[in-house]
Amino acid sequence: MLEMSKKKTPSEDVGSPPKQPQPARVFTTEYKLRILTELDTARSSGHWGAVAAILRREGLGRNQTAKWERQRDQALAPQKRGRKKTRSPEAEELARLKRENERLQSRLAKAETIIDVQKKLSALLGVELPTTSDGEGKP
Repeated sequence: MLEMSKKKTPSEDVGSPPKQPQPARVFTTEYKLRILTELDTARSSGHWGAVAAILRREGLGRNQTAKWERQRDQALAPQKRGRKKTRSPEAEELARLKRENERLQSRLAKAETIIDVQKKLSALLGVELPTTSDGEGKP
């Protein structure tokens, strides 16, 4: 007869500690440059498998070293982070002034509404409005 494969019971798993994920390795710039120079000399030597031997020895992958080579070609300069400025300082100033203009127009409209209400209220109550400093009375 066929034997059934033995499944682990939950009690058997209790004794083994859970596997912790290993943190990502962090490589210094000096290390990257040293490995890249080793890879360059291995490529120029013409020995078959020399590059693969270095990668195995260091525990690196080809895609990782290719990324380092691209960084080296870009002089390992740190990239500026965040959004790139798309507007000039003049455009930003114009936008700020437009917002301020809209805010002031809104305040003016509210003030004019209040003055109109005050005029109508004074007309209903029969109270005369004071004249302005020009000496002209505005109804």
